[in-house]
Amino acid sequence: MKEREGQEEIFSQILRAGRRTYFFDVRSTKAGDYYLTITESKKFTHDDGSFHYQKHKIYLYKEDFVEFHEQLKEATDFIINEKGLEVISERHQKDFKKEDEADYNENNLATADFTEVNFDDI
Repeated sequence: MKEREGQEEIFSQILRAGRRTYFFDVRSTKAGDYYLTITESKKFTHDDGSFHYQKHKIYLYKEDFVEFHEQLKEATDFIINEKGLEVISERHQKDFKKEDEADYNENNLATADFTEVNFDDI
């Protein structure tokens, strides 16, 4: 068991997803009850090669588990039903590299169809 931020860590799982990493940590309260923290850590690389991580954390308590699970399932099912499982944007693929972004933007702009709009007609 690890100690972090003064709270005892009971169980931990890590999900690596490209530049993002998700941490699922079960911790113990001072009263001995359990709660869940979900942390998203996203790596940002600067032009000079240095980097920093931006983290967002939510705390989920047992009394909210059932409704949270139901709402999460409903929202994810909606997305899958509407858009399927295929990732549409290459920028969100796990193996996408920053160098590819310039090519991605350049190629998509070069092949994009533009509609000429005359604002006098509006």
